Amino acid sequence: MTVDKLDPDLLEGAAAAAEPAHESDSLDAENTLKPEFVRRVRDGLEAGENDAVYGLVEGLHPADIADLFELLDSDERPALAIAISDLMGSEVYAELNDYVREDIVEQLPAETVADIAEQLDTDDAVAMLEDLDEEDQQAVLAEMEPEDRAAIETALSYPEESAGRLMSRDFVAVPEHMTVGDLIDFLRDGRDLANEFWEVFIVDARFHPVGTCALSWILRTPRSIALTDVMQRDQTLIPVTMDQEEVALRFQKYALISAAVVDADGRLVGQITVDDVVHIIQEEAGEDVLLLSGAGEGDINEPIRDSYVARVRWLIANLATALLGATIISSFGGAIEKLVALAALSPMVASIGGNAGTQTMAVAVRALATNQLTRTNTTRILLREFRVAVLNGVTVATLIGVATALVFSNPLLGVVIGTAVVVNIITAGLAGVVVPVTLDRLGQDPAVASSVFVTMITDSMGFFAFLGLAVASGLVG
Repeated sequence: MTVDKLDPDLLEGAAAAAEPAHESDSLDAENTLKPEFVRRVRDGLEAGENDAVYGLVEGLHPADIADLFELLDSDERPALAIAISDLMGSEVYAELNDYVREDIVEQLPAETVADIAEQLDTDDAVAMLEDLDEEDQQAVLAEMEPEDRAAIETALSYPEESAGRLMSRDFVAVPEHMTVGDLIDFLRDGRDLANEFWEVFIVDARFHPVGTCALSWILRTPRSIALTDVMQRDQTLIPVTMDQEEVALRFQKYALISAAVVDADGRLVGQITVDDVVHIIQEEAGEDVLLLSGAGEGDINEPIRDSYVARVRWLIANLATALLGATIISSFGGAIEKLVALAALSPMVASIGGNAGTQTMAVAVRALATNQLTRTNTTRILLREFRVAVLNGVTVATLIGVATALVFSNPLLGVVIGTAVVVNIITAGLAGVVVPVTLDRLGQDPAVASSVFVTMITDSMGFFAFLGLAVASGLVG
């Protein structure tokens, strides 16, 4: 059917209906809440004018309401939750930052939390309850309907950050003896079906998935065709205990929209969809960057004490490794006294090596996280980074060697520092690969401690190579 002309009044009405209420008053051009809007909400809360606050917030999208909670101080959030209790639906809780949600949930009655959890998808309900104290968690579960409680308790029994925690139990599965017509009639009947799905899982008598049918195939296939003749038998099955990072890699590698999750016996127990995986990719990417810097989770809503504990331990570790560099410098104290330029130039050698090591380490950690660096190609990657390090070392060494020779009028000093830079950059390049790979082989997260070890190696080698070469070359007699 084609439409030659649309009623302008109809278009105007549809556009008005599609436009979020109060958007111009609350959101700026970057689609973030305006400071003056947040200030009006704060003023309303302080004055106890809950009706006014409700009127301000009523037209916001659930994601914007979640942002509003994050922008308020922790002691203001309960008052806002009370003022807009009718707007605090499952969509808002699903969008909340983990720390903010935990802060709010802890101050709500168990029966209220149970009501909210029952409205959420299983994975979102688990995310809301998993960080509660055991006592509070059990109190909430006790208020829930038996079916919902059983689903959440089962999910909580799986390891954290596993497919079992992530999966949704809302999926469509039908027996393999059906025809396309049978399936269409079943879907139209609509009883107890998932609200959103992109494919139907075909299962055998043991509830093992044997194939999938995309909705587009179903709609375009004659009713008389058997599902076994049209379904795709090759499918990516996700074990319920698989780590969420590996799940994301599977989705990326095979361009999946959704995938079946199976238990240890191969039975279909849930599905994971691409919208869940988008959150994982964002979370894991940010997590690796923060771990490399030793900044912990790096969430601005994280309690100050947790941030302190996460960061200070790595600063103390860096202090310990820095002592090794200081020891090396002190052992060459006599040489430094004879040629003060050594004291001025030593930090440059160590700093250049540290930067080179950080570059290589970032590449290696990312390659490990995305399965690009495996046992099969470790040697090839190591040789590749060695070649890159040699090229970088020669280039930087030439520049710093010539500059040092000219500034200090000492060609031998230029040769020494140039040689030290080459040695340190090559060492940094090798350490940037070897350290993360070794930690990974030992079953440790290579993003957590790699930077500490690589920094220790590059600093120590930088000082030792420069000062040692200065003494060995007779530069300081």
